[in-house]
Amino acid sequence: MTTAATLAPPTRPAQRLRTSTPWWMALISGAAAFSGTGSSTLNGDELATISAASRSLSGMWELARHIDGHFLPYYLFMHFWGKLGTAELWLRLPSAVAIAVTAWFLVDLGRRLHSTRAGVIAAAIFAILPSVSYYGAFARSYAFAAAAVVFSFWALHRALERSDGRRWVLYGVAVALVCATHLFAVLVLPAQLVLARRAVLVRMLAALAVGCLPAVVLGLVGYGERHAISWVPQRGPEVWLKFPKMAAGATGLGALLFVLALAGAVLLWVSARGRTEPGGQADVRAGQGAVSQVGGRQAGSRVGGQAAVRLWAFALVGWLVLPPLLLLAVSQLVTPVYVDRYLFVTAPALALLAGLSVAALPRFHVVAAVIVVLLGCGLAVPDHLEVREENGRFENIPWALRVVRAEPGDAIVYGQSQLRSGFEYYADSAMPVDVLKTGDAPDPDGFGYPERSDVSGALKGRERVWVVWRGTKQSGLEGDGVPRVGEVERAGFELTSAKHSADLPGLTVALFTRR
Repeated sequence: MTTAATLAPPTRPAQRLRTSTPWWMALISGAAAFSGTGSSTLNGDELATISAASRSLSGMWELARHIDGHFLPYYLFMHFWGKLGTAELWLRLPSAVAIAVTAWFLVDLGRRLHSTRAGVIAAAIFAILPSVSYYGAFARSYAFAAAAVVFSFWALHRALERSDGRRWVLYGVAVALVCATHLFAVLVLPAQLVLARRAVLVRMLAALAVGCLPAVVLGLVGYGERHAISWVPQRGPEVWLKFPKMAAGATGLGALLFVLALAGAVLLWVSARGRTEPGGQADVRAGQGAVSQVGGRQAGSRVGGQAAVRLWAFALVGWLVLPPLLLLAVSQLVTPVYVDRYLFVTAPALALLAGLSVAALPRFHVVAAVIVVLLGCGLAVPDHLEVREENGRFENIPWALRVVRAEPGDAIVYGQSQLRSGFEYYADSAMPVDVLKTGDAPDPDGFGYPERSDVSGALKGRERVWVVWRGTKQSGLEGDGVPRVGEVERAGFELTSAKHSADLPGLTVALFTRR
């Protein structure tokens, strides 16, 4: 029996709370991400962002024709953003803002699917993920992709709630943003197809088709540039065992949240008995054991009551598990592309499903939410500390600069030409002479620099040369993994000392002296 209290519209304080809550959670999540921006140093990918974004528009287009074409929309954004500075904090700020945007949409999507508390719990879980602290303090487009994906699910919910033209246009725009932020973010879109119904099928497919045009263009560009990711090894199904850690950024926390996420999907399926308030959003109250139907007055006719909620359970699970499955399929059928960071778009789904699981408890959901968040923080402490270390991005150039104790007349040779950009970003005036460099501008078709090919001639008259390469000591000193090392040895130098940074692949700094 429905009581008057159940039908009563929310009070104004409750309305204000519901309106302000997403903003508070966005602020908390953005601050959590931004807290790691100033501690760990820029790595090669972030330095590539600086290199690409600092070029002219025609220079970026020329670069995109040879490498990183699918990053062109992000590079265009950073081109204008970087005009105001290239400090670490400034370069990483947009990613932290994207995390805040992601949290805002998570709160509101959780409210629409279940309740405000579900959205708040999901955003709180999202904020404590080490992966959020990593990619939210990373000058690449992965946080943008996560925000675009959550936005697309939110926009789809609104379009299914009331099928009018403007809402489908917004959904199409959201899909286009998914495609433009990162090519492999499109792997979440098949999960949205399970929500298609006959009444909206034509509009939904039209919005998807138009929104996916950037993916078609960037996909063709990326396929032509697949040589740029030739370093990616072929992976097998065993990578799925590491997927919870990848999504969460911590092994223990990832396993816990993955179990909660699956439980959340089951609860969303079995408890699809939401009650809808006339003229307003559905509300779920503790003790009713009900999950919201996805609309106001017309939830039963437009979105389908229990069937609609169950379809959303499938869609959220698909959002979580389809990207790694499809990425591995692409790797096996086309070319190896399975890289963990391409799957950060699944982290919001992990948090949302876990939040739904906790919020669906008939009692003590607040206590349970606090326990999950605190336990998650405890499990993730080592990973959070690691992310915020100077070497948190596994390419510690300032460490390498401290190892290089240059004397007058010393030379430096880079095992990989693109390393030069990082040393020039962090170096002071006490650097050894860069004897191979022949131009200040990077190559128009890549991130390396034009160099002399005659190493022996460049080192003529030098008694000491520092050689820096990406990778372990063994990778450069054994075999021909780093050709520049062999060229230095053939020029009449022998190894005096070598040091490697703490993590893999890391950097190696070696000193060679003339025999």
